[in-house]
Amino acid sequence: MNHATHQPWPGLGTRYGTDFTLGAHSARHLRRILRTYLQAWEMPELCEPATLALTELVANVVRHTPDRRAAVLMMRRPDGRGMRVEVTDRCPRPPQSTAVDDLAEGGRGLVIVDAVTARWGWTPLAARLGKTVWFECDAVPKRSDSRIQSA
Repeated sequence: MNHATHQPWPGLGTRYGTDFTLGAHSARHLRRILRTYLQAWEMPELCEPATLALTELVANVVRHTPDRRAAVLMMRRPDGRGMRVEVTDRCPRPPQSTAVDDLAEGGRGLVIVDAVTARWGWTPLAARLGKTVWFECDAVPKRSDSRIQSA
């Protein structure tokens, strides 16, 4: 049984990372882990956009990286106001949209990532050994209870 996919337990940290070969079902498992962490970090409003963006980045590794090896890192921002996900693979080619026209069925993954996240980008690894593609989502500030109690 994979304990990382269970409901949050006390002491769930501010980051989760793993390195493995991605396959057809990897995105589903990683989405579940990301949701678990976002719930523990009290950022449930980020579940939909963050899991969608993560799915697109994982799909890009599966489609475009010959060995499908990747490292995935999910982090709560130190200020507690959002989160960041990084996917590092061994393919040195920069990420790019491959849609050839408006009616194409594929190639829009990065357009989706751009639409649902606050920021995204990529960093090449040294000596053309791969790249890290990342995105960040900002949490909605918690509203304080400003009701004035009458005496």
